[in-house]
Amino acid sequence: MTTASASTPLLELHGISKSFGSVQALSEVDFEARAGEVMALVGDNGAGKSTLIKCVAGIHAADSGQIVFDGQEVNIHGPKDAAKLGIEVVYQDLALCDNLDVVQNMYLGREAHDVLQRLNEPQMEYKTAETLKSLAVTTIRSTRQLVASLSGGQRQSVAVARAVMWNSRVVILDEPTAALGVSQTRQVLDLVKRLAQQGLAVVLISHNLQDIFEVANRITVLRLGRSIAVYERDKTTQQELVQAITAGIPTKVAGIAETAPEIVS
Repeated sequence: MTTASASTPLLELHGISKSFGSVQALSEVDFEARAGEVMALVGDNGAGKSTLIKCVAGIHAADSGQIVFDGQEVNIHGPKDAAKLGIEVVYQDLALCDNLDVVQNMYLGREAHDVLQRLNEPQMEYKTAETLKSLAVTTIRSTRQLVASLSGGQRQSVAVARAVMWNSRVVILDEPTAALGVSQTRQVLDLVKRLAQQGLAVVLISHNLQDIFEVANRITVLRLGRSIAVYERDKTTQQELVQAITAGIPTKVAGIAETAPEIVS
């Protein structure tokens, strides 16, 4: 299998469509993510962002379309298929167990055992500490802390670290800074940057355009289940993105400077 270069998409979606009964959630959506970059996925509520990601994660099966991973077409029938490829998703609810510690959450369902089939606690502790260190997560004082005692930013760090510990190549983050304070948001955004610097393809779903403009390299806009446009972060503005999200209608947004209206084709 060939290795994707920085300019070659690691993950490509071509013409992905998905309906739920009479509701057309996705209609011929194209999307891509490259190794070493952060691709933001934006759109209003109901734009199809979550459905698209669930098709990649194997939770939903697309009705039609093609998924290409590292240059080869793949069939993803479930989360295990996605994980085998190296695709990990960190959902908004994080799926962490408050009554377990950091190590136990990192290895939940994937516990390491010794030759006698006993839990290999030293190995799991070491690997957890190494993963957190590689991501420069320094705010967690002990890998044996209960998750219930962690802040929102620390929980997000644990969830991201768990995703990248299993030889991941694509990490999808669903609203990672939602409901976080300023300092915790800073921790998570720095973590997102480090993931891309380590060569992973990062997909960031967020409604916060300030966060997106800080960390994303490119931005894909979905509207009503269709892919509208892909923007280079350095060649667009927040106002232009808002116009694309809202069907190209110029919109005055609090805190965003006015720009000349541009029509998104």
